[in-house]
Amino acid sequence: MTIRWHCIPFESFPPLILYDVLRLRSEVFVVEQNCAFQDIDRQDVDAYHLLGYNEAGELVAYARLFGAGKCYAEASIGRVIVAQQFRQYGLGRELMRQALAHSDALFGPQPNKIGAQQHLEPFYNTFGYEQCGPMYVEDGIPHIPMLRNLTP
Repeated sequence: MTIRWHCIPFESFPPLILYDVLRLRSEVFVVEQNCAFQDIDRQDVDAYHLLGYNEAGELVAYARLFGAGKCYAEASIGRVIVAQQFRQYGLGRELMRQALAHSDALFGPQPNKIGAQQHLEPFYNTFGYEQCGPMYVEDGIPHIPMLRNLTP
């Protein structure tokens, strides 16, 4: 499967791309995870948005990228999503590789902090993230703070 990756700031969103993003986030975070929460959280305007489109022009992978000082003192990646019907292709790993590469290109190589759903800790460990604080519940889902330091 070939994925076309685009990384754009919020102010460059054409309406149809914004619709694709909000639709995918709603499908995964609200419907699939059965979690009513305020997804449109005013942080989109401060983010770069990493978009992965398949050959059919469908948005199948997405993440938000933040510079240091926006969400945490460190750079950050959030709203990491792969559409359910495309998860068997390893797109989650490719999405994280792309997100980290784009984050480094945009903000320079630096530590990166995330708020991860606790059950995904082993996945994020494979990218060098380590738990850096206690578990907390966000929108009814256990989360943990995780930090990826630069390797010397």
